[in-house]
Amino acid sequence: MKRLLADKIDDKTAVVCVVGLGYVGLPRLMSASSAGFRCIGIDTDLHKVDSLNRGETYIRHIDVDRLHVAIGKGKCRITDNFATAAEADVIVVCVPTPLNRFKEPDLSFVTDAVDSLSPFLRSGQMLSLESTTYPGTTEELLLPRIRNRNFTVGEDYFLVYSPEREDPGNTEFASSGIPKVCGGISDACLEVGIDFYSRITEQVVPASSTRAAEMTKILENTYRAVNIALVNELKIVADKMDIDIFEVIRAAATKPFGYKAFFPGPGLGGHCIPIDPFYLTWKAREYGLHTRFIELAGEVNTAMPDYVVAKTVHGLNLSGKPVNGSEILILGVAYKKNIDDLRESPGIELIRTLFAMGASVSYHDPHVSRLPALPKPDDEMHCVEFNASTVGKYDCVIIATDHDDVDYSLLGKASLVIDPRGVFSPDADHVNVIRA
Repeated sequence: MKRLLADKIDDKTAVVCVVGLGYVGLPRLMSASSAGFRCIGIDTDLHKVDSLNRGETYIRHIDVDRLHVAIGKGKCRITDNFATAAEADVIVVCVPTPLNRFKEPDLSFVTDAVDSLSPFLRSGQMLSLESTTYPGTTEELLLPRIRNRNFTVGEDYFLVYSPEREDPGNTEFASSGIPKVCGGISDACLEVGIDFYSRITEQVVPASSTRAAEMTKILENTYRAVNIALVNELKIVADKMDIDIFEVIRAAATKPFGYKAFFPGPGLGGHCIPIDPFYLTWKAREYGLHTRFIELAGEVNTAMPDYVVAKTVHGLNLSGKPVNGSEILILGVAYKKNIDDLRESPGIELIRTLFAMGASVSYHDPHVSRLPALPKPDDEMHCVEFNASTVGKYDCVIIATDHDDVDYSLLGKASLVIDPRGVFSPDADHVNVIRA
């Protein structure tokens, strides 16, 4: 059975099914299609299904021309019907793994997806989970579900874990150029996983087990979360000492070894860095361990929007204005620059907090035309104009996201600018700017 599947992968006759067509799944679908595989994309969101079938992308950085080639030439079929997975030889699950309100893993998207696939699984397939999760998920949640179908994993069914490493908006690294870590439930599973991923990526890094592969992704994102927390805390210290932390970071980055630059901001965003470390924290409790370092980093990063709000209150007070009733513009609501992803965005948190304090809040983001009923209880918010004639009407402008395609010179006309992103240097000729 392994040889049959390997032959299909090798000659590109294998059908690849990607479940979950979001910021991870859609690029994976496109990379498999570009590699020459016939593909099926499954998503329960009919808006996504309809958009893709029209050749339209709802993710800004996806190449529309590549999408047209895949959809228009019949190389990809997009559907909400899980029964089509029976046609697939390789199934890749790329669904969200959020936290619940207690900061505990919510794996319902993973289990619901696999349960929906279950009636249509057949012998000779490989199933790969790419969603970020805690070490042990593939063994503890997926393996029993495969065995319940009376498959013998490693003989007539193959199960692997290969964590996604997408970086939305990063034009330096395409999906195919990012090394792919892969771990299997058995040696045979790993061999099939390597065989498949080596066809769609330039390098595959074998892991000794699915647990090691799962831990690899948690380490990557925890490393970033902890280092960002460090520079966020140092930013507060440097501010008290009247030192430009951005200058310090750039100077330190000239060291050719032993240092990597991380930059502070108004808080963490995205679906990975603010969330994934808590998966490990939760799992560690099962072993009687308390991950104090990780939890402290989470506390520091979570508190950053409040620090920016405090700086805003201080700046308005200097002008004799309360937050209550002030007109405030949030400049950028995506969680990082040059993308349209709103997940866990600190800009959204700033809007919520300032609304609760009585401010009249608007936003401008060249990549986000509307906020679907997020901060305001009654209706959605729409992007407002940002130009020379509008910027002066606001009591305060907060740079929450430093998109490249924004004319920051216009902020010279603003009454007050709060800058947590280091857009303006301290020696710039902007007396209205407060670093945050």
